[in-house]
Amino acid sequence: MTALSQDVASDVLLDRVLASLDDDKAEDVVAIDLRGRSSVADHMVICSGRSSRQVGAIAEKLVDRMKAEFGRTCKVEGKDQGDWVLIDAGDVVVHVFRPEVRDFYQLEKMWLPSGAAEFGLRQS
Repeated sequence: MTALSQDVASDVLLDRVLASLDDDKAEDVVAIDLRGRSSVADHMVICSGRSSRQVGAIAEKLVDRMKAEFGRTCKVEGKDQGDWVLIDAGDVVVHVFRPEVRDFYQLEKMWLPSGAAEFGLRQS
């Protein structure tokens, strides 16, 4: 697989992740392009659910969709607590937070440079 086809694959995966989050009413969705900045993943997506129950449901449905549509088995951390769920889908890493927890950790500030819109930030 060439680097170009990997980028296309990660972009397709990102689009499906964003569509899944939209379908499940995730709030304040932010996608951060990590290509060239991290070897962990090509994209990071951060979003919020209104409650622990919704956070868990968003994560569970996303994992199910990744398996059904791409054959990807995602690694999941934190689903039992429902405050912050990390979903590793390979090229895309997704963080689903309760709003208070997201405000506390401010994960976006660690990854977004000033003028983030110029660097591939997509907000839904």
